[in-house]
Amino acid sequence: MIRALACLLIWSGAAHAACRQALALGLDMSTSVDTVEYRLQLEGLASALQSDAVQEVLFAQPDASIRIAVYEWSGPPNQTLVLPWTELRTPADLADAVRTIRGHKRITAAPTTAIGAALLYGFALLDAQPDCWKRTLDLSGDGETNTGPRPEDISSDRTPPGVSVNGLVIGSGNARGDDHRFADIKALSAYYRSNVVRGPGAFVEVALGFEDYAAAMERKLLRELASIAIGQLGDSANSR
Repeated sequence: MIRALACLLIWSGAAHAACRQALALGLDMSTSVDTVEYRLQLEGLASALQSDAVQEVLFAQPDASIRIAVYEWSGPPNQTLVLPWTELRTPADLADAVRTIRGHKRITAAPTTAIGAALLYGFALLDAQPDCWKRTLDLSGDGETNTGPRPEDISSDRTPPGVSVNGLVIGSGNARGDDHRFADIKALSAYYRSNVVRGPGAFVEVALGFEDYAAAMERKLLRELASIAIGQLGDSANSR
């Protein structure tokens, strides 16, 4: 079924600009994420994409665009495409993408957290973008996997070649106090580093809570998008 999804999402149509990066973003919609926190994720992603710093990187190379896709996940069979592959060549393209993200309505979420299944869904999306210079999967989450295939059991031969997986760990908003929150973040970050992130330059970003999600997402986007933009611009300058 995952391979069938990849086939359905293959980039088609007339000739288009080179793709310098394909970025798939998976958002946690399990029942540990309440309605307010869910909206903070969507709004946070939209705000981060529209920040001046991120837009500067997005549109740094008009002849080599960035493509993004967004999905939400919870239990093993519960992944929903929020934004299909969209090429961001102009501010108008970005505005349309942000409008789609903000307008998405949450479906009923499973009460479980299946990070392994979310990984495989993201890999299927990225399989459909083989022509991009760099391919990246981002998973946001506020807990460890508790059902489905464990991320550490997903072997390297099931990861598309060259794909990096980054994580955005979200601190719990419980009322146990900051000491407990920081301990939870530390433990979850360690879990993501050991079991989830993988590939060239993979890293974990941290949001202290859902209220910090937009700022953390902006930091993460700048870190992963700027590297390819700067590197390619430098190669172009050196070749002249």
